[in-house]
Order: sequence, then C-alpha cells, then structure tokens
Amino acid sequence: MAADSFLMPPCRKIRICKAKREPNLNHSDSSSGVEPQDADYPYVPQLCDELENLILARFPRSEYWKLYLLNKHFLQILKSGELFKIRRQIGFKESSIFMSASGCNSWWAFDRLFKCCRKLPELPSRDVCFIGGDKESLCAGSHLIVSGREITDGNVVWRFELETSKWIKGPFMIDPRCLFASATCGTFGFVAGGIGMGLIGTNVLNSAEKYNPETKSWESLPCMHKQRKLCSGCFMDNKFYVIGGKDENNNELTCGEAYNQDKNTWELIPDMLKDDDNQVATQQSPPLLAVVNNELYSLKTSSNELRVYIKNSNTWKKLGAVPVRADLHKGWGVAFKSLGNELLVIGFSSSISSGNDNGKGMTIYTCKPEPESKELQWRCIEGYKDRLNFFLLNCCVMVA
Repeated sequence: MAADSFLMPPCRKIRICKAKREPNLNHSDSSSGVEPQDADYPYVPQLCDELENLILARFPRSEYWKLYLLNKHFLQILKSGELFKIRRQIGFKESSIFMSASGCNSWWAFDRLFKCCRKLPELPSRDVCFIGGDKESLCAGSHLIVSGREITDGNVVWRFELETSKWIKGPFMIDPRCLFASATCGTFGFVAGGIGMGLIGTNVLNSAEKYNPETKSWESLPCMHKQRKLCSGCFMDNKFYVIGGKDENNNELTCGEAYNQDKNTWELIPDMLKDDDNQVATQQSPPLLAVVNNELYSLKTSSNELRVYIKNSNTWKKLGAVPVRADLHKGWGVAFKSLGNELLVIGFSSSISSGNDNGKGMTIYTCKPEPESKELQWRCIEGYKDRLNFFLLNCCVMVA
C-alpha cells in the first residue's frame, strides 16, 4: 500500500471559546504579562471514513450496543449493515448463540465464551398460538429467523436483524412448513422437508428453499428425492445435507440427501443413519447433528453417545458419552451445535441426579473433537447457565 494512502488531513486550530473574553479594565493583571484571549489548540486529525469503518468492524460484536449510544454517525453505520459487509470482506467473524428456553418467552444472546449475555427485545407477536406453540429457528448472515404458527396468518416467519436490533415480520417461506431441516452456509439459510401447512390440510414436503438476508427473500430449490418430516440438516463438503426423519407414511428414514449448489441437484445417500444399534428406531426427536472441521458428528439420544460419520464407508464410529442427558426427553430440549472448531452441547447434566432437579440444572459443555481420539475432553462453561431452564425450545449459532 502506498505511503500517501495513510496521509491525514492537515492540522488546523480550533477555538474552545465562542466569544472573546473582554479584559477587565478595573482589575488588570499586569504581573502576568498575558492578555486575555481565546485559547488555540492543535486539532487532532480525524480518521478517514474507510479506516474508521475497518476499526469499528473489528469491534467485538457483543459490545455493539455501546456504539448505539456513542453518536448518530456510529448508529447510522450500524443500521446500514455496512460493518457486517466489511467483516465478511476481511474475514473477521464472531459466533453468537441465540437461545429460548422452556418457561420463558424471551430470546437470549450469548457470546462464544458465554461471558457476555443480553436479552433480546420482546418479539412483537401477540398471537397466543405463536407465543405458546412450537417454533423453529435458524441463522442466516446477521438475521435470526424464527418460524411458528399464528391463528390469523398460519405459518409465519419473524426475523431479528442484528443491524437494527429489531424484530420484523416476514418474509414468509414459499412453502410454509414446520418440523423441517435447516442449515446455514455463509450468509444463506437453507430449509427442506417438513410438514406443509396449506389451505387443503397438512402434507409431508420434499421441497427446499434458500433464504438471502441481503434481499430478504426466499428462493425455491429443486425438490428432494424423498418427502420427509422431523429431519435434520447440516452443511458439509459444501453441500446441504438433509438426514433422517419420517416419510409421508410415518415410516422411519435412514437415508440422507445432499444438495450440490454447483450442479443444482440432490444426491440420495442410502442407509446414512443405519447402524447395528438401530439408532433411528428409539429416537423420537430429529437427529442431533453438528459439523466441525467438515466432519459430521451425531449425538445418539438413547445412550447419550457421541459418534462421528466415516464418509468412505458410510458408517459411524463411537467416541464416548457426552456429559448431558439427551435421553431424558428422547432428544427434545437438548442443543447439539457446532461452535467454530468445537462441539457445543447444552442440556441437563448427567452428573446431577433427578432428585436434585429444581427446574434449572442447565449445563453447557464444549470440546474440540478428534475423530481418531479415544477419549474427548469436555469443558464445562460457567456463567449464565442458571438464567435459563435446562430444557431448550430453540438454539442456533450465528456467525457474522
């Protein structure tokens, strides 16, 4: 970079007094030898807008709320979304965890280390069906997408925009759905399958869509080979995977499908969830899946066991137990997510007896998984865990 690109505007002087002070003729101070006058100080040159934005883009995202209070200029930069575009360009991203727990209608945001926590503004929906009903969530860019059902509008979507720190209704999915698979790739969000909530009743879907936070719109993708509900999604090998679930006849599906963005086609993967222990038959929640370092991991709810997917042989390898009781509610209420290069699991601790359950007991663990490791080292995260019930209704990770 050329040296002159760092040149600052020339220094100038500014007056700190608006009006010149008039001398007191009756009480002049001749001993000081200084005449009363305006004080002049060198003006500290301002940073150019480009450099200023680069600095602000590296400001911790958990502290952005302070910039809202700083001045109108910084507030305008935040609301414009320019800082998030710069962060993507320079590869500066941070992970945040958004959670909603049983017994609480609020959403909470945590930083990656769970040292910083804030309660999001209240979601504006007053619909009793939406407030009390099941909801599903995913992240796309700097948008938190929450899908649920309202009495008047049917299946709806609310989005929380990080730039403005506000909830906004819409846009609705092309095919309104629930119990669907979802995943995030870069700034895009993907959904597939689920139960369609059309005018003529419910049906199991094989359709898929992609959400673009830049245009705030949904785009239809080719249909999957199978209709499936209660399925799970993930992104691996630059493909959107939809795994497991049940078909239109309520039969368990062990197959998976992978959407190739370059070819715009789906590839069927037979027996992707099949194993000797008959994992699917005992699992009522959608499969608990997470991808770390492009490796797929699964939390088996019947035994609280972690497994890693061996791509070459289409099999699963056991990696030992997790420190959370995923079997307590057959997989429901447990968060199993990828958090950068770590696995994140949140739920009721396996070290707490059921007799000591006081309605809380939420525990947070992370580990850096190694497919070849014989024993994983789980790290317990202290901090804000006592704020929420251990049974999580929704949990998703945003990288922006």
